[in-house]
Amino acid sequence: MNQQSLWFIDDAITLVHDAEGGIVYHPARLPPATADQWLATLRALVSWRSLRRPMYERVVDVPRLVASVALRDPGRPACIDAALALVQAVAPAPYTHVGLNLYRDGRDSVAPHGDRQAELVPGWPIAIVSLGAPRDMLVRAHAGGSARCVPLEPGSVLVMSHASQRTHEHGIPKSARAAGPRISLAFRARRSTP
Repeated sequence: MNQQSLWFIDDAITLVHDAEGGIVYHPARLPPATADQWLATLRALVSWRSLRRPMYERVVDVPRLVASVALRDPGRPACIDAALALVQAVAPAPYTHVGLNLYRDGRDSVAPHGDRQAELVPGWPIAIVSLGAPRDMLVRAHAGGSARCVPLEPGSVLVMSHASQRTHEHGIPKSARAAGPRISLAFRARRSTP
């Protein structure tokens, strides 16, 4: 077996079971050098934005930088197409957009949430490619119980079914330990808007 094929052995870990495929973690889907190259490319080429939003009766900074790219955009970086091919290999779907998050260090985070179903095409998954420093994702059932911690390694893919957005929430907590930059690419099949 050659070195390249070692990266594509599917040692998937199922975190949540449901009728649409649940939540499944696919580690080591991409060689580390390629993940590093994509991270550098996306940091340089993507138009990152900082956002503010109402929370806790005041307006606060969103603790990460964000971007969104339509997969039909001819100006998208080539590594987005390569990441899409990686995702299609484990979770085929008619993806239309990729949402990007840049976690600059351990202080950046995303609160526990489920993706807004009104924006998504029913039945299709969300697939997240991780680049850069490892970060923990917490997955918790709405029904309660303890959260499951998943260390998202660079070059990994996390797939979440459409149904899991109704039953579970996921988030990236702040980290007390030093953390380098991380980019997540979240591929979604979005409903078309008029």
